[in-house]
Amino acid sequence: MSFAPSPFTPMGSRNIQDQRDRWERKRSRTARELVHGEQRYCEQLDLVVTYFVEILKAKGTLRQDIRESIFSSIKSIHLINQTLLAHLELGRFGIGFEEFCTHLQLYNTYVDNIQTAKKVLMVQVKKSKAFRRFKKLQESRPEFNQQKLEDLLLLPLQRIQQYKHFLRDLTENTGPDNPEFQQLSKAVKVISEVAQRIQDNARSHENHLQLRRVQKQLKGRKTRILTPGRWYIREGWLKTVPTKGTEAKPKMFYLFSDILLQAKPCSPIHPTHGDKFVCQQVYPLKECTVDKVFGHTKSQGGLISLTFARAKLLLMSDDQGDINDWYRSLCMAIGQLKSKNTVVHKRDQLCRKPIRSDPDCQNTPELQTRGIKRIMMLDEEVRMHSEGHRSIPSTAESGHSATKRLKPSEAPAAKPQESSGSSCVIL
Repeated sequence: MSFAPSPFTPMGSRNIQDQRDRWERKRSRTARELVHGEQRYCEQLDLVVTYFVEILKAKGTLRQDIRESIFSSIKSIHLINQTLLAHLELGRFGIGFEEFCTHLQLYNTYVDNIQTAKKVLMVQVKKSKAFRRFKKLQESRPEFNQQKLEDLLLLPLQRIQQYKHFLRDLTENTGPDNPEFQQLSKAVKVISEVAQRIQDNARSHENHLQLRRVQKQLKGRKTRILTPGRWYIREGWLKTVPTKGTEAKPKMFYLFSDILLQAKPCSPIHPTHGDKFVCQQVYPLKECTVDKVFGHTKSQGGLISLTFARAKLLLMSDDQGDINDWYRSLCMAIGQLKSKNTVVHKRDQLCRKPIRSDPDCQNTPELQTRGIKRIMMLDEEVRMHSEGHRSIPSTAESGHSATKRLKPSEAPAAKPQESSGSSCVIL
């Protein structure tokens, strides 16, 4: 029996059917990998819950608050993933992930606590001999396959990243007319937000470690590096070119998202601070401009100029690539800082109360002021023409002040119509 396409089958129909078959094969392969991965993931969670959480609770080796700090919501995560696995094994991917996404707060709690969990676990391993022996004994079981508890605690974070890729592939290979398409699309969006939260927390933690490292490198506590909202960018040696004709001296520079810090090394023979630096100057980047200076290094390095509100700084490096990297980093940090300030300024402008005006009038306040001034001039001209150039009555006699008439907020609503009529008569 031949499976060759019939000569009477339209070419377009064959191409569409071939594409649908490829989508279905990719979807089946992705679904199979997702189910197998979920089975392995649930087995690993079961090991942590059974051989660590439950036994530690029964033996009382660690206090309850310490156990919760280390394992957080991993037991609840194990329960909801068992339910998800049951749906996946039956091929109900849309319903399974739709129900799973309603419990993602458990993952958010776990993600926010992971750094605390790692720190508390490290402290207990060093502090408690009983827990250290218990941990080593459990990890030696053949079920763990030589995996450490520190690695097993990271499994939920890794699994969220895997869900994002699996769901994206499933959605791309699912037809829009499939009832699971909308469910999978929503799951991709929600799980991607949790994945982004994991990445943001990791970046924030790494930045915190960098700030602490720089703080420890500086002598004393006068210069405060650990400031909320500050991000570490880079550091390195650069030569400062003095205004007078003296020799350029190498200095250590630390670039952050809001400041540039200049430091010099302590004396190497100092008994306690031989490996530290002394902060010499902190330059704010808020009002800084950076420019390249050419023609001084003959392409064997570079020179950049930094202009601040009350200082000017010339930095030089013998490495052309290094000075170019510093220039790009400085430009990016200054640009992001200024754009951030600009956004805040625009928000403040939007929060201001609008100028009072007639709700029925569609003109801007500036046009209203111009119209009122024109009305006053026309009224004055008509009055002078009708009274035969008589003197203008005083404020007391006229009953109202000329200053008040200039205020747009006190102008009557009928004035714009009168101005249009008056202009027609005079013209």
